[in-house]
Amino acid sequence: MNKYSKRREALLYHAKPHPGKIQVVPTKKYATQRDLSLAYSPGVAEPCLEIAKDVNNVYKYTAKGNLVAVISNGTAVLGLGDIGPEASKPVMEGKGLLFKIFADIDVFDIEVDTKDIDKFIETVKNIAPTFGGINLEDIKAPESFEIERRLVEELNIPVMHDDQHGTAIISSAALLNALELADKKIEDVKVVVSGAGSAALACANLYLLLGVKAENITMFDKDGMLVKSRTDLLDLQMKYAKDAEPVTLSEAVKGSDVFLGLSVGNVLTPEMLLTMNHDPIVFAMANPIPEIDYDLAVATRDDIIMATGRSDHPNQVNNVLGFPYIFRGAMDVRATKINEAMKMAAVKALAELAKAPVPEQVNIAYGETKLNFGRDYIIPKPFDPRLIAVVPPAVAQAAMESGVALNPITDWDKYAEELLDRLGNDNKMVRLLTNRAKTDPKRIVFAEADHLDVLKAAQIVHEEKIGIPILLGNSEIINELKEEIGFEAEVAIIDPKTDEEEERRNRYADVFWSSRNRRGVSLLDAQKWMRERNYFAAMMVNEGDADAMVTGYSRSYPATVKPIIQLIGKAPSVTKIATTNLMLTKRGPMFLSDTAINPNPNAEELAKIAIMTARTVRMFGMEPVLAMVSFSNYGSSPDPEAVKVREAVQILHRDYPDLLVDGEVQADFALNAEMSKDKFPFSKIAGKKVNTLIFPNLDAANITYKLLKELNKVVSIGPIMLGMNKPVHVFQLGASVEEMVNMAAVAVVDAQEKEKRLKMAKN
Repeated sequence: MNKYSKRREALLYHAKPHPGKIQVVPTKKYATQRDLSLAYSPGVAEPCLEIAKDVNNVYKYTAKGNLVAVISNGTAVLGLGDIGPEASKPVMEGKGLLFKIFADIDVFDIEVDTKDIDKFIETVKNIAPTFGGINLEDIKAPESFEIERRLVEELNIPVMHDDQHGTAIISSAALLNALELADKKIEDVKVVVSGAGSAALACANLYLLLGVKAENITMFDKDGMLVKSRTDLLDLQMKYAKDAEPVTLSEAVKGSDVFLGLSVGNVLTPEMLLTMNHDPIVFAMANPIPEIDYDLAVATRDDIIMATGRSDHPNQVNNVLGFPYIFRGAMDVRATKINEAMKMAAVKALAELAKAPVPEQVNIAYGETKLNFGRDYIIPKPFDPRLIAVVPPAVAQAAMESGVALNPITDWDKYAEELLDRLGNDNKMVRLLTNRAKTDPKRIVFAEADHLDVLKAAQIVHEEKIGIPILLGNSEIINELKEEIGFEAEVAIIDPKTDEEEERRNRYADVFWSSRNRRGVSLLDAQKWMRERNYFAAMMVNEGDADAMVTGYSRSYPATVKPIIQLIGKAPSVTKIATTNLMLTKRGPMFLSDTAINPNPNAEELAKIAIMTARTVRMFGMEPVLAMVSFSNYGSSPDPEAVKVREAVQILHRDYPDLLVDGEVQADFALNAEMSKDKFPFSKIAGKKVNTLIFPNLDAANITYKLLKELNKVVSIGPIMLGMNKPVHVFQLGASVEEMVNMAAVAVVDAQEKEKRLKMAKN
């Protein structure tokens, strides 16, 4: 994508369909006059009076306890510099989005139009009663140091400048684990810091608390080594100024153990790296170009332990590992501040989490066979679902022990459950899915690439490195559309109807005919069908000219599926093909089956659909908990439709005793764990969080998923084909670009899984 197209895409993302990235959503009923009279006058007077009696009641009756202000004056926005408060607003909204999706914290972004320290502090203090916490953002140094110091002292709610402390906390966790792997004592290591801004100083300060000695830290800025004879240093920088003659970065690195880079790209050369002590620890965190290229560094030293700020290398130092969870823990005990003890608790929690066995969901998301604590895994991954249950309790505990918690937690098990429940509001599944696809991109045939939206989806798949698109359709139209949307990359374009493809067409036809000539298919029929894109695309996958296929945008589902089933066929041992839809709901991911293929399956077929769905749920890194839904509850009706579901459950219990599945059960009991446990304690899914619903027929499944999608605006991925011999997936007619990108990612992951199973079978 050219620069203009990237710019246009970014602007459209922020402008459409609604400007900005966050909104206010009511949390109480408001449908009736009674509701409104309670929400506002006269009912609202009662909580007002209670708060007037005791100001702490504001946490009981308002949203203050879960509301953070992300505040900036726009003086140091990303790498853009001093661009002003209005221009900083998209970044502050983005930070608000991260707070919400990772820790379920609500945010108002506040942009303050002043560079005066006193006025800025006065503004924040005046609005502080609204909030449960203050996240300072993108404020230039040295003003940022003074602003944070005074606000921490003068306010009684958590305040943190994430630019200073986020990187410090994450890199400190990485340092602890790196030192353990290198078998070095923290009090002995020599540290060289390239950079002397707010993040570098915060890192150094926290390293001191960990046990690094001040005399073992040598710090550099753009003008060289920090020494006491310099007159241009801030008081905070003087703490690391040496009473000595300055040396070069190259000289300082010689014999050092740790290199911390928060400066500019390529300042650490391979020659310099070779002079570091054994098992050198290098945190090269300049973005997008690290102080030394990762591949170059690991090629130079095979004993290196390295971290960067980039997501495409191991050990990413990403602030999102810290700030959402630190504020979560601090606010849940109503801490009056975020102190050093709480930061240190976050450091140690992150360090310990990296040593714990990694859930399969994380392994799958990052395309790893098994992530283990080691040189390539010294800090947790940002998508690790355990973060919310590990870091906030550690921070909360430290707040209590250090005497700054006004609302101590007494039931830690209950608190952990509450934290995990918040994950239902953060559907990371799409990010996990695309991230996994990127680990091993596959060749995907887009069978209708001469449609604009299909081509847009293929463009995103290519640019995001989700897969390698092969574009099928009228080449002239495809090239015109590519030019229109700025899709400049060279990708394969194939028009099955052209003379150029005659040889391949005939070869495919011969293969197809030889497999179907005793089933009424003539060679002429086969040759004619190979001019059709879905037949041609399916044969590309069959013959190994592509790894996966997606289609269905412009044709009805049955018309699209027919040639695919005819050519691709079922996987070995599969007797019934089906589909499932992954619905990204507020309570978490839900799989619904069968949404597109089987009108009225019998009991045995329902059981087979359930087993295929369970395998797919595991492919997404989740442990399946299945409810076989009906209008009946556990034998309450003799109706044949209920009996059919009951018999399917009996088959599953007999043949798959370890599978968490039960029914027949009504949908509300299936989804309400407490109600299920109370009424049906004998059930295998009683008290469990169901994540998969198997419907008795196509009507029920298809209607349910489409109602969820349209009425609740639930993101749907699917229908995902189950039981096919090759990775082929079919869009719904008129699918959105986003839906097609998601389905392409599913196709890639499906291809990865099938390839893995094939290798295992051969071995």
